[in-house]
Formats: sequence, structure tokens, C-alpha cells
Amino acid sequence: MTKSTAIRVGVHEAKTRFSELLRAVAAGQSVEILRNGEPVARLVPMTLPTKRTFGADRGLFTVPDDFDEPLPADLLEAFDG
Repeated sequence: MTKSTAIRVGVHEAKTRFSELLRAVAAGQSVEILRNGEPVARLVPMTLPTKRTFGADRGLFTVPDDFDEPLPADLLEAFDG
């Protein structure tokens, strides 16, 4: 099995080989499930979120003093359309 081409299986075959297909997905392969020859679902590997570090961007941005001041009328009009 190559990682660049999805495995294509019918619904019945997917049910029969589900554990095997999950192992392929865990190894990086994607699986397309077909009904009457048409793709209806895709199993793809999970992408786990990276751990976020609080304060990692500290010092990269400074909140302006007028941050919470009302917006100018012309800008408010642009939002209302």
C-alpha cells in the first residue's frame, strides 16, 4: 500500500475489513468508502493538536491604548453595509 493513493472499498468490504483499514489509516493511509461506486466517506489519519504554551507570543504584540474606544462612524457604517 502506498501512502499517496487512497484505498477504495465498498461499504460491505469496509465493514468486513474495518480493523485492517484502521491499521492502514493509523500508518498514514487514507481510505475511501464507496456506495454503488461513488465515494461517500473518507477515513484519514488524525492530526493531534500540538501542546500550546501560554505566553509564547509575549512581547510580539502591544495592545494600543485606544483598543476599547468606540469605532469611527465611517468604519461602523462599513460593517452595517
